[in-house]
Amino acid sequence: MMDYRSLYTNGYDRLKRAGISEAKLDARLLLEYVCGTDHSTLLAHPDREISDAEYDLYMECIGRREKREPVAYILGKWDFMGLSFEVNKNVLIPEQDTEILVEEAMRYCEDGMRIMDLCTGSGCIALSILNYTNDTKAVCTDISEDALLVATQNAANLGMGERAEFIHTDLFPEKTVGKFDIIVSNPPYIESSVIDGLEPEVKDYEPRLALDGDEDGLVFYRRIIDSASEYLYSSGYLIMEIGYDQAEAVMGLLNEKGYFHDIEVIKDFSGNDRVIRACFYIL
Repeated sequence: MMDYRSLYTNGYDRLKRAGISEAKLDARLLLEYVCGTDHSTLLAHPDREISDAEYDLYMECIGRREKREPVAYILGKWDFMGLSFEVNKNVLIPEQDTEILVEEAMRYCEDGMRIMDLCTGSGCIALSILNYTNDTKAVCTDISEDALLVATQNAANLGMGERAEFIHTDLFPEKTVGKFDIIVSNPPYIESSVIDGLEPEVKDYEPRLALDGDEDGLVFYRRIIDSASEYLYSSGYLIMEIGYDQAEAVMGLLNEKGYFHDIEVIKDFSGNDRVIRACFYIL
């Protein structure tokens, strides 16, 4: 009978040989998932006996990770902003850098406000904002019906089914939804030609629909910036995640309109440009 530490070591060795950079962390997360344990178990109970069923499931999970399937998709969930979100191949995996977008939105989000989340995916951005504010409501859109199913389930899991509305559409919904205090979005922004050169975890598993920003990576920013004014209250905010090298281009698109002001670029934890914020009002 194999013990807990030995099984972990087995998994770690396999992932390390497969070239997984986070082999130790991934092996531990998968073991905790399979055995229903927490991060202290490896230290406190290394001699815990492993059942045949646990062994078989762990080996299956390690095999999937060896093929570069992201841990989040194997687990079926991922943490973001201190919350747990269901994820699958139909939505992007919530990244820590995207928390910068949520934190920036929360600086301007007051109780009772309405927000709109374009390209919502798992719903992690809008639902996180709702979770940490009071009496706020969100309209969330996505072109993928499968993504909206994930987002709707996450809203239910977090007890926000009554505060979030999910609409299947290509970016903006019908104007009958009214106006909003804040529009947020993490749109597809990777240049089409770049995607095939990304890590296998991204190019082979994450939905291309949520990655591909067309030839120059800017097509969704143009569309959002062209229409956002029709959905924002005066003095409302447009806040978007951007690629590390897109700040100047997106700032130029905002400046061209003449009614976006106080434009600011916010850097991520690595010092890269990550979020752009602009206030809408007509002088």
